[in-house]
Amino acid sequence: MGKVAGIGLRSPHLAEIGRDRPATAFLEIHAENYLAGSPALQAVERLRADYAFSVHAVGLSLGSAEGLDAAHLARVAALVKRLEPAYVSDHLSWSVSGGRYFNDLLPLPYTEEALDVVVRNVVQLQDALGRQVSIENPSCYLGFAHSTLSEPEFLDALVRRSGCGLLLDVNNIVVTAHNLRLDPRAWLSGLPAAAITQYHLAGHAVNDSDGEPILIDDHGSRVGDGVWTLFEDVVRCYGVRPTLVEWDTDIPALPVLLEEAARADQVVQGVGRDAVRAA
Repeated sequence: MGKVAGIGLRSPHLAEIGRDRPATAFLEIHAENYLAGSPALQAVERLRADYAFSVHAVGLSLGSAEGLDAAHLARVAALVKRLEPAYVSDHLSWSVSGGRYFNDLLPLPYTEEALDVVVRNVVQLQDALGRQVSIENPSCYLGFAHSTLSEPEFLDALVRRSGCGLLLDVNNIVVTAHNLRLDPRAWLSGLPAAAITQYHLAGHAVNDSDGEPILIDDHGSRVGDGVWTLFEDVVRCYGVRPTLVEWDTDIPALPVLLEEAARADQVVQGVGRDAVRAA
């Protein structure tokens, strides 16, 4: 089996990757870093000859009741047309209100009303891009008392009504399950398996809040043991998908990222060997 794991392309590594062309399954960029013409975007375009790409948006605010920002949507669509990536994704969250952008991916209540909003916005996004978009499950730190759906139920309904895919972030499942006292494997059992297009892996921090540990999705360290363990279960349950190692704060030297991607490939290969033995 060939490589399935890629890494996030971050600006400190752009010149090194352009020079050395290290082996990795694909590269992912954050759309909002490349919406205007720049030398960095030109460097990314030069890498397209050697790498598949994934474009991961963080600012479309798919949960905004006021709808998508037309100008921002047009810029993202132009970038996708220019790069022709293998995958495009964004988050189940909102981050814009009254034209003001917040530096966070803010949570949604899981209600029918919120579902209508997200479906409408995802359909508009997919129409603008002319392709399917994958939606990522968020990290949660609290639950809404008036939610009427679980997160997997919400995602399942979103897939059925919009035709979107799912980007399954394994780290976010671990963070959410810990913070909300959920069983991560029970959470997984409610997903529409056929809709899953990608996996994400990342590190998280532990914050001691009045003696109660809270997991923080900071993408600032190696993937944790609990995430690796759950990733093995995910691959056994749902099969192989393109898998990304994210690292966005305290960015390490490039070889560290490549080591994490290599470990993800080893997990996938190990699950495959176990399946062959069991057959």
